[in-house]
Amino acid sequence: MSAIDATLRHALEVSGPDLVLTLDPALQGLPDAAHGGSVLAVFDALAGATAPREVAGIYRRRVPLGLPLTLRRSHEDSTETFVLCDQSEGVLVDGRVAILAADAVTAAPSRPGGGGGALRGPVLSGLTRRDATALDSRDAASVVPAGPPRPRPADDDDAERDAYPLPISRACFACGTDNELGLRARLEFDADSVRGAWQPRAPFRRPDGSLAPVALTTLLDEAAFWLGALATGESGMTTELRVSLHEPAPFEAPVTVSGRRAAVRPRSEDPRYQETEIVARAGGHVVATARITFVVVRGAARRLVGGMLAINDPACVRRVFPAYTR
Repeated sequence: MSAIDATLRHALEVSGPDLVLTLDPALQGLPDAAHGGSVLAVFDALAGATAPREVAGIYRRRVPLGLPLTLRRSHEDSTETFVLCDQSEGVLVDGRVAILAADAVTAAPSRPGGGGGALRGPVLSGLTRRDATALDSRDAASVVPAGPPRPRPADDDDAERDAYPLPISRACFACGTDNELGLRARLEFDADSVRGAWQPRAPFRRPDGSLAPVALTTLLDEAAFWLGALATGESGMTTELRVSLHEPAPFEAPVTVSGRRAAVRPRSEDPRYQETEIVARAGGHVVATARITFVVVRGAARRLVGGMLAINDPACVRRVFPAYTR
């Protein structure tokens, strides 16, 4: 068992008919909240499926760290469903793990660089857009309209000069520099995409030589966050996560994630929500794809920027959150 798999397993204990989940602080995403990709990985670990599958979750509120949460599960046919509740029985996340139909497995985009056409929708998830709008309304705010991708300068023939690093943090499970268990990933963006190449770290190696799936769910979720932030100029949270795990990723191979900025779309019924699509590749294969929804959260950018400026160059933060960085 990998170090990260052990951490996820140790977070669980049985309490009567239910499970109690106490997430390690190392699994942080936004300050004081679990990374969405880590919660998906808990559902995936409990389901124990090895076939191609979709791991999905509707995040209704932020998931706290270090507090005992009630996790209820049920099983029907090839689908596992989960309900994660806080200490007052308020629902935090509705989750599902379902085996993918054969046509969904073969529908993964194959064009290098992130994207081809739209990803085919999940076949067994049973999660709808209407579910996602149940996010606690106290967290949502109007978004800044998405602008067009920034064009390359006419005299610039070097694509590398158009790539800018995205901000990092100290504690985040995905990008935290001081998180011993985390990925320590570095993503970047240009006018076309959010992308990154990540070399797997020892805590994510499984005994069979494969990569722990939490690395994929976390990288895809992290890329979706930045796609939404760049589209709106605001911070927020990922609220509807649908990750298809097509095949195991080899530990030795770098993982590349990419999502096209032009493919990000606001929901017609509620433009606070931005729909994103992301692809993960390893060893020359598409190993995972995702459709993840980003939603703006009131006041989040101002709070987040304050911490980011302590570790990032101001220009790095300003490119994403120009209204909050002077």
